[in-house]
Amino acid sequence: MKVYKINDHIMKYRFGSPFETHSVVMQGELTDKGKIHRLQVQWEETLKINYKMDKEDIIWGLGESQRGMNKRGGIYEAYCSDDPRHTPDKKSLYGAHNFIIIDGLEFFGLYIDFPGKIIFDIGFTHKDLLQIEIEGKDADIYIIKGTKLYEISRNFLELIGESYVPPKWAFGYQQSRWDYLDARAVEEIAEAFEKHEIPCDAIYLDIDYMENFKDFTIDEKKFPQFKQFVKKLREKGLRLIPIIDAGVKIEAGYGVYEEGVEKGYFCIDAEGKPFVAAVWPGRVHFPDFLNPAARKWFGLKYKVLTDYGIEGFWNDMNEPAIFYTERGLQQAIHQAKRSENENLDIYSFFALKDAFINLSNHPQDYQSFYHQVEGKRINHHQVHNLYGYNMTKAAAEGLQAIDPDKRFLLFSRASYIGMHRYAGIWTGDNHSWWEHILLNLKMMPSLNLCGFLYVGADTGGFSGDTNAQMLIRWMQLSLFAPLFRNHSAMGTRKQEPFAFDEESMAIMRRMIQLRYEFIPYIYAEYMKAVFHKGLYFAPLAFAYEDKLSKRVEDQLLVGESLMITPIYQENAVGRTVWLPEEMLLCLFGPGEKLQYSVKFQGHHYIGADLDVVPVFLRKNKLFPIGSYGKNIEALDHTVLRFIGFVEDQASYHYYDDDGITYRYKEGIYDEIAIFVEKKSDDYAIHVKKKGSPKVKKLLFDLIDRRGRILEKTILLV
Repeated sequence: MKVYKINDHIMKYRFGSPFETHSVVMQGELTDKGKIHRLQVQWEETLKINYKMDKEDIIWGLGESQRGMNKRGGIYEAYCSDDPRHTPDKKSLYGAHNFIIIDGLEFFGLYIDFPGKIIFDIGFTHKDLLQIEIEGKDADIYIIKGTKLYEISRNFLELIGESYVPPKWAFGYQQSRWDYLDARAVEEIAEAFEKHEIPCDAIYLDIDYMENFKDFTIDEKKFPQFKQFVKKLREKGLRLIPIIDAGVKIEAGYGVYEEGVEKGYFCIDAEGKPFVAAVWPGRVHFPDFLNPAARKWFGLKYKVLTDYGIEGFWNDMNEPAIFYTERGLQQAIHQAKRSENENLDIYSFFALKDAFINLSNHPQDYQSFYHQVEGKRINHHQVHNLYGYNMTKAAAEGLQAIDPDKRFLLFSRASYIGMHRYAGIWTGDNHSWWEHILLNLKMMPSLNLCGFLYVGADTGGFSGDTNAQMLIRWMQLSLFAPLFRNHSAMGTRKQEPFAFDEESMAIMRRMIQLRYEFIPYIYAEYMKAVFHKGLYFAPLAFAYEDKLSKRVEDQLLVGESLMITPIYQENAVGRTVWLPEEMLLCLFGPGEKLQYSVKFQGHHYIGADLDVVPVFLRKNKLFPIGSYGKNIEALDHTVLRFIGFVEDQASYHYYDDDGITYRYKEGIYDEIAIFVEKKSDDYAIHVKKKGSPKVKKLLFDLIDRRGRILEKTILLV
């Protein structure tokens, strides 16, 4: 073992010769050997870590995973998996995010940088034992210290680097469905948003826009004159976001396939031939994204679509998902033939059934192909979790080369820590289950802890049929998520806002309007999280240290000012919430008139009909609100309204930039610093600006702990 000191807060312990994942950006200096911070480590054929947990210990982290914010009591596998049924017993989903924080008598973060499978047994086998088994013996283990949860998370985010920033329009509402089969279908969706006056910024194209599911192609029969079509929608204020899949179809005459074979850019099998698997197009090859040349080649292919005017992409099926291989298909067919004339009992029937169920994403298939890295052949299984990360890195690097100063929307299904520097993620193929609203809520802060700020789920659920009530309640959570996308599967009930009755559509319209009204806050808080290595979403325990706050799993802090308490139970017209301090309850309903009430520390039942969104404003905090428009570009922020719950004094830094370029990295952005001080029955307001803010007037609704409202106006010169 070698020991490296990264800085005063972070130590790295290197076992063997780990594969370079490029997940971290800070390098340390070799130092004297030292014991790993209270961890018992066994280094033999595999690397095992044990830690005795105290009764009160809470374990935060693991990014995109099941169960609660507190991971104690479960088993989790870090192995990117294409599994569309996210039931509580599933051990792995699409991402592998190997960072946890132990919060108790001991207080530290633990990051395991290893690209293969890791099993985290967090009090499942033994209630007091944290047991981690790494399927290999070469890994980097980082210990991150701090005196508070926020310090540990900030130190970790410093270690792994700055998070991705999408264009500002990507914070608008986005509509998607695997069922927009041609240009006319997309136009009908666009016209319906316009007709019903529902704001929207983007419409998605799933796999059917391609010619026979081939990457970087357009089906010209379904989407004739595609460039003009993109332009036409763009003139309506809408952007088209096409999907890109990992598998490249095997087809003579298809340029991407032939070029990849010629240049040796695909993963290979044991014989050195391009590995063959099957996904949407049937048989495909997988680009070898661990090969820098292949990465550059694939990334520059996005220019085919950017030349049409496309400004955003979602990368899918990049675990990589495998429908079947020749090996699995032949075995299943053989099993079926053997069973043809049998009297199938329970065991032989399930053997037949399993032969076909296990065709997809079979472990043996992942162990049957290879990457070529610096002249060495690496089995895919050993570096499996890096595949989606490097596909998305290829896209990001390609888009940067295509237009260096333009921010593109980019997010992925599969991911590993480090990919957060290049793109966001969505949480994959969820279901129209009420339980998945709560799962969505619990995943958000865990993903932020692992660097992923631009995150969201398929609002309404991808699989299954939603009803209006579920979609509205889900929207009330998603209107705070950086990625607010309604996405559903072919064969399910349509779930665009106008697919429901008039009353339900009106409520959904208002929810989406609220999203646009909240953009000044959402965008400012997102960017401040980027700059300061902070969290956009956080558990209550990251701000409040009382025992009850540490155990709250269904409320979230959003930015520096807000706490949200979404309703996630069917037919509920309210819920019980825990307030760790006095807060101002703001009820956003169908009209523009807000209802305010001061709530004191403790448990409260909050009534909220289906058309009402309860939002809590923290004490001595300010919340900026703008007006809505048909899309982000149409927003007029010359006037901002600030709601303030001020006991003595409050401050807020409002941030804005051009929303398009990377000039914010050069310090080119606008800022308004606001300081409010309560003086007897009045308030003194001090304002200082940087740059050239579009804001010309500030309206204030200032509320004290007795519920008295004082309105103020400040003109910016």
